[in-house]
Amino acid sequence: MEIKYIISGGLITLSALSACSEQKQDIPLNIVYIMTDDHTAQMMSCYDNRYVKTPNLDRIAADGVRFTNSFVANSLSGPSRACMLTGKHSCANKFYDNSTCVFDSTQQTFPKLLQEAGYQTALVGKWHLESTPTGFDYWEILPGQGDYYNPDFIFQDGSIVRKHGYVTNIITDDAIDWMENKRDKKKPFCLLIHHKAIHRNWMADTCNLSLYEDKTFPLPDNFYDTYEGREAAAAQEMSIDKDMDMIYDLKMLRPDKDTRLKSLYQKFIGRMDEGQRAAWDAFYGPIIDDFYKQNLQGKDLANWKYQRYMRDYMKTLKSLDDNVGRVLDYLKEKGLLDKTLVVYTSDQGFYMGEHGWFDKRFMYEESMHTPLIMRMPEGFKRRGDITEMVQNIDYAPTFLELAGVEIPEDIQGVSLLPLLKGEHPQDWRKSLYYHFYEYPAEHMVKRHYGIRTDRYKLIHFYNDIDKWELFDLKNDSSEMHNLIDDPAYAEVLENMKKELYRLQIQYNDTVFEK
Repeated sequence: MEIKYIISGGLITLSALSACSEQKQDIPLNIVYIMTDDHTAQMMSCYDNRYVKTPNLDRIAADGVRFTNSFVANSLSGPSRACMLTGKHSCANKFYDNSTCVFDSTQQTFPKLLQEAGYQTALVGKWHLESTPTGFDYWEILPGQGDYYNPDFIFQDGSIVRKHGYVTNIITDDAIDWMENKRDKKKPFCLLIHHKAIHRNWMADTCNLSLYEDKTFPLPDNFYDTYEGREAAAAQEMSIDKDMDMIYDLKMLRPDKDTRLKSLYQKFIGRMDEGQRAAWDAFYGPIIDDFYKQNLQGKDLANWKYQRYMRDYMKTLKSLDDNVGRVLDYLKEKGLLDKTLVVYTSDQGFYMGEHGWFDKRFMYEESMHTPLIMRMPEGFKRRGDITEMVQNIDYAPTFLELAGVEIPEDIQGVSLLPLLKGEHPQDWRKSLYYHFYEYPAEHMVKRHYGIRTDRYKLIHFYNDIDKWELFDLKNDSSEMHNLIDDPAYAEVLENMKKELYRLQIQYNDTVFEK
């Protein structure tokens, strides 16, 4: 049988032409979408090789494309997922924040549209949208954030099952099991593999606990940022030095010590079985003893926190990378790899000490930017970097066009398929819109909206503050110097505000005091 790929009018298919028959059968491509939580491009070696190696993630980029200007519309877990599913900004899908919102599962999503087109759809892992998933033939989800050890899963029949093991392994096991045993293999499929990792509080698998202990990381140049001219940045509560919890985040548990989140950490480790807890205590026990013996203060303590944070994050990432490799190996073994678009991304970026921070939320580069790599199926020749600005509202129309499904007019994102074909559309967007709503809340990042172009960024912090920030990303990639009052940038500011208002009208985001 001769097999070739047809790229025509958006529908990407396999064309199978039998030697015994002239009848042609079109087989749409599969989609495997792997999304992690809080994985930032600084911690992927295909983007940045300063810290860690991610060989399996690098396999995706090597056999496909790497988007170098990939961003989110609202850097927070639930809202980001809603943007991805609907292809719409938060103002349109109405899931603004993690604190007050429940996702309206009756609304249009790309899995529903793929279902209608004959695709099998499945979701395994983190949902974090409060409502019951719809649009999936099969789903099993973590309650809320889920747990790293022996996690509970909610199933379609409403049952809650505790599964023994480490969450990243279990999600991968169950995703592969669905592909192997639970789907109709005569139909194309779209599988969403949504990992808990690498979300706070970065609890690694016991087999990886001893990794990276010999590594020492230089502090980012702006670790001790004073936030001059950036009032909202100064008001946050996500400082590694001041806000990172010694027990919850850094695991320095001792009976005579107390912190704000100690009881939550005790709940997490209380889920472990005897063997898991023994391995955990054997590793952290000596570190705890040494830490309290040193009695570190000031910058010495801040540096110690940073080193532990980096190591724990990397250890948690190691399991994720290994499990991505398992998915790729399975697809290859079953002859599916060249028939499948494999997408890897995160719900947003994350701070690895830049500005002295952990977490996300701000429109600054580290958290607005998110990794996006795609392994291309046979028939796509595009390789290497794609530099056009893309956003997570673009995933839904991309998958729909790939499947030959008409893109609804109310979807606000644009299909990436022309870029994947090697085209460079002259009318591609020149700016991106962003809006963060969750305040007051954890980490106390103030509400703000803004736009980013290839060179400039304009942000307006509002609600209990009225402050504007303007950055020249070419000359200040770390966003340390607010140019809002610099007369040399008056014309830039005027043009950026005009573009901001144009996008607000385009996306119908006109009410800011939600």
